Amino acid sequence: MNDLLALWQKHKGSDWPTFSDPNQGELMTLDTVISGCVTYYLDSEEGLDPQRVVMLEDCLADLNGLLPDLTDEAAAYFERARTLACLLLAASPRR
Repeated sequence: MNDLLALWQKHKGSDWPTFSDPNQGELMTLDTVISGCVTYYLDSEEGLDPQRVVMLEDCLADLNGLLPDLTDEAAAYFERARTLACLLLAASPRR
């Protein structure tokens, strides 16, 4: 939980990376969904519901496919988002 909180604070305090990519809109959506799941998880006493777990798994799969093509600054930002998703999934029991 401490790793998730620390990484979340770092991510929230980071600026959106400056980059040009044809998938920028999709990346923005993935970041928004992952961030929303983190916020929900931290505010909820019950953790993520099964619907959010599936949504997060889908986001992670999409992000894994996009990461190899990103530039350094963007790659670091989205690798952090990826790590957040992984930590969140590890903390969420499968139902």
